[in-house]
Amino acid sequence: MATGAAAVLMVAGLACAPAVHAELYGFVDDDGVAHFADRKLDARYKLFMKEGGSFDTSREAGAAAVDLEQHKLYRYVVNHPNIAKVEPMIRQIAGKQDVDPALVKAVMAVESGFNPSAVSPKGAIGLMQVIPDTGARFGVSADARRSVEEKLADPRINISAGVRYLRWLMELFPDNLELVLAAYNAGEGAVQRYNNRIPPYPETQQYVSTVLQFYRLYKPGGGPVVSRTSAAAGGPSRVKMVIGGRRNMP
Repeated sequence: MATGAAAVLMVAGLACAPAVHAELYGFVDDDGVAHFADRKLDARYKLFMKEGGSFDTSREAGAAAVDLEQHKLYRYVVNHPNIAKVEPMIRQIAGKQDVDPALVKAVMAVESGFNPSAVSPKGAIGLMQVIPDTGARFGVSADARRSVEEKLADPRINISAGVRYLRWLMELFPDNLELVLAAYNAGEGAVQRYNNRIPPYPETQQYVSTVLQFYRLYKPGGGPVVSRTSAAAGGPSRVKMVIGGRRNMP
């Protein structure tokens, strides 16, 4: 949990800034990959989380199929096998930077689906999808043994760089979590060029909305917890966020 000023920032950021979208849709494809978006992109997407962070429990026609889909999605996002591996690091690193671990998990879910080996077409690396230039800005330097890129493949280094960037953005855009997330996606320069508003990029708008929904999910009391046994029974899981590559404009 965030402490001190960060906790105040989280509440104020959610309360003061208008939401871009308020629902989360998803489905699990035949290859076992989970897809999420903040709107119904096609018929495969089912309502997963409603406005305000509550889950869809409607009993309309076809509700059984929707419930099954939701059960799969719960397993992916609540009990992803890699969460247990990285959560101790998240709590330790986030605690030192006074950032809510639930927010870090939400960013991580959207950025990489908890895949430490993820590399985007734009060169973002690892769990927090850190661009090498951003990593260098926040304490990751090459040495005789490893380049910045190689170091960012280390989960602890990657999380540390991503969380330091989040902390810096919180200070740059105080009391506005939506702008913090927009800047993490598009770069702080893009947010500033649009007069400290979320840039009109569909991918960034969807990114902000989706991370906020995951943030509500990961906060204590945010949603139901499916047993780890049932999650393990589902086998390895992957998550794909339909948000496009980060622009990271300077």
